Amino acid sequence: MEQYIIKGGNPLVGEVEIGGAKNAALAILAAAIMTDETVCLDNLPDVNDINVLLEAISCIGAQVERVDRHTAKINGSTIEDVSVDYEYIKKIRASYYLLGALLGKYKKAEVPLPGGCNIGSRPIDQHLKGFRALGAKVDIRHGAIIAQAENLHGAHIFLDMVSVGATINIMMAASMAEGRTIIENAAKEPHVVDVANFLNSMGANIKGAGTDVVRIRGVESLHKSTYSIVPDMIEAGTFMCAAAATKGDIMVKNVIPKHLEAITAKLEEIGCEVEEFDDAVRVVASKRLTRTHVKTLPYPGYPTDMQPQIGVTLALAEGTSIVTESIFENRFKYVDELSRMGANIKVEGNTAIIDGVGGLTGARISSPDLRAGAALVIAGLAAEGITIVDDIVYIQRGYEDFEGKLSNLGAEMEKVTSEKEIQKFKLRVG
Repeated sequence: MEQYIIKGGNPLVGEVEIGGAKNAALAILAAAIMTDETVCLDNLPDVNDINVLLEAISCIGAQVERVDRHTAKINGSTIEDVSVDYEYIKKIRASYYLLGALLGKYKKAEVPLPGGCNIGSRPIDQHLKGFRALGAKVDIRHGAIIAQAENLHGAHIFLDMVSVGATINIMMAASMAEGRTIIENAAKEPHVVDVANFLNSMGANIKGAGTDVVRIRGVESLHKSTYSIVPDMIEAGTFMCAAAATKGDIMVKNVIPKHLEAITAKLEEIGCEVEEFDDAVRVVASKRLTRTHVKTLPYPGYPTDMQPQIGVTLALAEGTSIVTESIFENRFKYVDELSRMGANIKVEGNTAIIDGVGGLTGARISSPDLRAGAALVIAGLAAEGITIVDDIVYIQRGYEDFEGKLSNLGAEMEKVTSEKEIQKFKLRVG
């Protein structure tokens, strides 16, 4: 079982390159099978979720070629099976994007109900509502979603709640339906825009992505494309919080600063200096940070995926902060672990009341999910003494070479697999 061992207390200083957005890449990989021509995707992050989805795509018959660590070529002309194996789905939630892709192209799809991080209920009723509006018959049988249609036709769809997954899934299916589809109350996240841009690069006709009304005119077929994935705003935000929590100075490169505005605003509010460049942001925390309130909201609000990271940062800030989680109900599972490091946090319903402490101390802690795991690593880097983080498989689902990038910024940490390696690390760092 792999673990991180961390000796905390060093400010993180230097430059870090951000990879492609995992959430955009997952949907774009699914969309890539919608043409019979070869699609070349660049700036793919080399993380577990991406590798699992590439395997799933290859298992339904598509040709997948890994050109290098961050580039893949996909050809969907050889797909024979529209039924996706449960083995893949239970590992990653985003494999449900294959529903929209397969339904759009073949007018039928069979995908098991999804897995992924247990951060709370993430119903897919809005996806199914959208598919039905487009003319598909959708059933849930033996734990799988089975969707099929004689032909798909455009429809006017109003989402009951803002859902990134439903917006993307409906957008994919509708791009090969007859006529015009309008999605209202659509999600506006940067990765929704990236998927629309990718589909358009293959010949789809999608307008309005990034606003709450997306208009799609169906086309008969899609063609080949070469496309580079947008940078990952959550990976960028994680390193920004790492600079804040460790009193560091990090230049976060290969980002779109506009996507980071909600995070930047909060860090400036608590006393960080944030400098924006064309494709980079620099975060400097030279003094003790102060309290603030944070409420997670759909984009362009403060992202739920950045809630644990700001929670850790505020645990070290002066005064009492309040963090309200309005998207997922299980997002505070990191709080118990953080309390073992000396944080003073009380959770009431969907609100965490954080009384800032002067410092944290190292402990043995466990990563409950992807973003919480990354946040606990930040806590370990800011804490005094040795921290061991278990269950880092969650972190590896969404962060490429996390320990390598942090070590380059001056973190004393290693990935270890045995007690012997832990002892060796402890001897080495004294």
